[in-house]
Amino acid sequence: MNILVIGSGGREHAICWKLRQSSKVKDLYCSPGNGGTLKEAVNVEINVKNHSEVIKFCHEKKIDLVVVGPEASLAVGITDDLEKENIKVFGPSYSASRLESSKVFAKEFMGRYNIPTAGFRIFDDFQKAEEYIKSVSMPIVVKAYGLAAGKGVIIAETAEEAISAAEDMLVKKMFGAQGQRIIVEEYLSGEEASILILTDGTNIIPLASSQDHKRINEGDKGPNTGGMGAYSPAPIVNKELFDEIMDTIVRPTMEGLKNSKIEYKGVLYFGIMVTSKGPKVLEYNVRFGDPETQVIVPRIRSDFAEVLMAAAEGDISAKKITWDDSEYVCVVLASEGYPGKYETGKVISGIKDAEKQKALIFHAGTSFSGTEIISFGGRVLNVVGKGRNIKDAIEHTYKAVKKIYFDGMQYRKDIGFRALPKKRIK
Repeated sequence: MNILVIGSGGREHAICWKLRQSSKVKDLYCSPGNGGTLKEAVNVEINVKNHSEVIKFCHEKKIDLVVVGPEASLAVGITDDLEKENIKVFGPSYSASRLESSKVFAKEFMGRYNIPTAGFRIFDDFQKAEEYIKSVSMPIVVKAYGLAAGKGVIIAETAEEAISAAEDMLVKKMFGAQGQRIIVEEYLSGEEASILILTDGTNIIPLASSQDHKRINEGDKGPNTGGMGAYSPAPIVNKELFDEIMDTIVRPTMEGLKNSKIEYKGVLYFGIMVTSKGPKVLEYNVRFGDPETQVIVPRIRSDFAEVLMAAAEGDISAKKITWDDSEYVCVVLASEGYPGKYETGKVISGIKDAEKQKALIFHAGTSFSGTEIISFGGRVLNVVGKGRNIKDAIEHTYKAVKKIYFDGMQYRKDIGFRALPKKRIK
């Protein structure tokens, strides 16, 4: 089969890397891709915002399957437009994508179907938001209404911080139209876990558990990012907790979608907070997580292309995924200043030396300048190592990290720290 992957990050490089291992895949394209996807696919310059251009490319190259990586493309209905042209797509429809593109839609959906989540209020008026914030206890969470590249969530320790965040979104328009409404939400304490499923709208294939590290600094301090690292499996998700998540969150979500007459084909990501009162949903994502994908996909032993195609065709009932028992850790190498302003064009060295440490290097914000690989984004590289256990995987990953250098390179030195004190329960 011929496949087009849409996206340019570490997630898309990992997806291309895994698809290339399938004997069923003939021609593999990535648009726009990055400096790493070139190893697995042909990078093509398509204006993915212009769906007619994507459709034309798919017909010209006889594309059998399109795999959509970023949420932004899904949120504007690329799946709907391609399917109208009989092009198979792994990714949910515009209607289903509102679970991520509209936090208001998602929260109201959870409320309608009794899916456990944090209490919340919705505001489009700054003065009313300010008045409410002053009346509640801290900490509290302020969220932009729409997509904000993982940065539209502010955990405020004080009322002043929360009011400032609300003002940035509603008055200063920091996130443009995506922040024209905000959610002021109860702060949930506990430990986070990421649960992803593949679905054809009826059947479910759960993927391996993982845990992301959202904050920029060690100890989960500082502002939120798109993700600074991940590991899989997440020891906190033992069998008992996994079954509870499936029974109280995953299956009710799927039933809610059916009752709402929303067809969902693709991957559905559940950001879970494990609280003292049980697991609760922090957020839905309607695509593979980034960097969770970088630690989940390498553990898959099955033919990834076959499973994604089956989901796109609407029937995964005959498919199974088998898993590598090794544990994986991903450390994200970011540009200085990220998640704020940062410079690009920094020459990257040491990637081949890191690969000699048996690490996988998934490119995110990279490009080429002549024969040199240079930084081209906030999150630049993903260094992925494996081990017999989490401690072993952490050691292997950081050995590889130390081989890589670019000016201003920053990374967290504690990825996986929450997994170390726990015993894995199978």
